[in-house]
Amino acid sequence: MQQSVAVRRASPTPPLVVDLDGTLVKIDLLAQSFFGLLAARPIRALATLAALLHGKAAFKAALAGQADLDCATLPFNPELLAFIRAEHAKGRAVYLASAADRRLVEAVADALGLFAGTFASDGTTNLAGAAKAQVLCDAFGIGGFDYAGNARVDFAVWEKARGVWLAGAGTRLQRRVVARFPEARIVDPARRQWSDYLRTLRVHQWLKNLLIFVPAATAHRFMPMTAMALVLAFLSFSLCASSAYIANDLLDLGNDRAHLRKRDRPLASGRVPLGHALALVPVLLALATTLAWSLPHDFLALLAGYYVLTMSYSLVLKRKVMIDVVTLACLYGMRLAAGAVAVAVPLSPWFVAFSVFFFLCLALVKRCTEITDRIAKDAGDPKGRGYIQRDLPMLEAMAAGTGYVAIMIFALYIDSPAVAALYRSPEYLWAICLVLFYWISRVLLLTHRGEMHDDPVVFAATDLKSLVCGALILVIGAFSI
Repeated sequence: MQQSVAVRRASPTPPLVVDLDGTLVKIDLLAQSFFGLLAARPIRALATLAALLHGKAAFKAALAGQADLDCATLPFNPELLAFIRAEHAKGRAVYLASAADRRLVEAVADALGLFAGTFASDGTTNLAGAAKAQVLCDAFGIGGFDYAGNARVDFAVWEKARGVWLAGAGTRLQRRVVARFPEARIVDPARRQWSDYLRTLRVHQWLKNLLIFVPAATAHRFMPMTAMALVLAFLSFSLCASSAYIANDLLDLGNDRAHLRKRDRPLASGRVPLGHALALVPVLLALATTLAWSLPHDFLALLAGYYVLTMSYSLVLKRKVMIDVVTLACLYGMRLAAGAVAVAVPLSPWFVAFSVFFFLCLALVKRCTEITDRIAKDAGDPKGRGYIQRDLPMLEAMAAGTGYVAIMIFALYIDSPAVAALYRSPEYLWAICLVLFYWISRVLLLTHRGEMHDDPVVFAATDLKSLVCGALILVIGAFSI
């Protein structure tokens, strides 16, 4: 275990010792280090697992040696940090004691500049529970320090401390600590809210899965059995997508915290524990597979392909210029294919061609939005992407080109023999071209101005004018049938 400086045993005010993971910061640095390394260098991350053969402390040391920790973006516990600053200003000695590896602990201590010393795991000893209590007693004596922690393992330390502080803990642990230590003081208790877990699932992103209903709608297949199969397909795809979104957020914690909007996500901000999120990934995937089991086998194969492609995007493809855009377009397209397979509706070549260019347009708009936002805030090139700010004009041109090509394909479709079999008055469909031209042009203009949401699908679902455009398309289509 690591003690960075000599401690002072004689002091009128006992030193304050503060835990790091879950207490001073709202996350587990071990989990963040592993997921960060897994995202950047997957093979190296998996190789560090071999260090577990030599114990948890060795594993932590192996990860810390390759971790890229940005202390400036860590989600600190604001109330506890304010208390530490106040105690430090009074001249009280404050120490940081953590089971995290010494390199990470010292990096945080150096960044804050508030601590008289640190205690940490050293690659041999995992400084948690009884081991931490022993080290602190050796340094300060039994009852010679106050201790702030957040977990059940900290009971061993609280038993030897003079004062008990609880920070960032849930209601159940608060009750246990107060029952055992009536004088315990609670700072910034954890407030678990269901809304944070729903945000972690990204339920609002399920709107994209409404594309599953489109193939049946365009083929005019409106039957009760069809509707039931499509609802099952929608729920299965949504749960699968949520599993993938959580995995992506775990892998992208560092970049999300550096992002002006994404840093408020429940995982990036520490409102949902990383362990809870990690447990949700296989649970959601299992539920999605269970729902898909009653659908055609081809749907299950598409679901598996979607998940594999999504994970490939999260691990590798999102950092590859243009490959990321094509991948995003494919993920949209796979939703359409899944809807067609679920009810045995063949996808029209016209529909496939239109979808390819339309979804490429949306994917390019997403990238343009990221760059425009960073230019406006003078934040440099996007992190975790392969693009630079000078790419913006070219990306905007490609977005416009693919969007207008999609409109042209729809116009050619109106005059094709396939339309006559589905519509009695196909001439009304020309009005849809005008609506699409207006909507795509407006999206491109808002993107150029820096006024576009970072997800164009979410923008379309929350923007009044976009909703009106969608309603007009449905009305025009109904009059054409």
